[in-house]
Amino acid sequence: MAYVDGFVLPVPKKNLPAYQRMAQKAGRIWQEYGALEYRECVGDDLDVKMGKSFPLQLKLKRGETVIFSWILYKSRAHRDQVNAKVMKDPRMTSIAPKGMPFDLKRMVYGGFKTLVDLAKVSASGRGSRRPARQPKRNGHAEMAEPQPAAQ
Repeated sequence: MAYVDGFVLPVPKKNLPAYQRMAQKAGRIWQEYGALEYRECVGDDLDVKMGKSFPLQLKLKRGETVIFSWILYKSRAHRDQVNAKVMKDPRMTSIAPKGMPFDLKRMVYGGFKTLVDLAKVSASGRGSRRPARQPKRNGHAEMAEPQPAAQ
């Protein structure tokens, strides 16, 4: 069963470019060692009316935003193997040469077993079926228009 490491952290908006560079480097390393997916998402619609919002929960300071991240693995054992390799990789020590672009003490983190998995197609299109090539009258193939998903 799939396993997910999840992270939520406040990042100063002025540090987002540095955070993005760091995350891209880290993501490549995680995937090199076998992580199935690596996602880093920046807050967009955080003024919610129901429940407790991320900004309130994290006690965001003026000029900060929320990063919501996850790494997908085959299983917890797979996660442990991948993370052990990542943590030994010397590239990790130079991933943020000027220090972390966020306050590590305010990061929320945990490992999660999958409870429900209804995913058929990821937003990136991985795992999706590609449109079939339809022959044109002149003999050249052309991509067919994507059909709406069945409901």
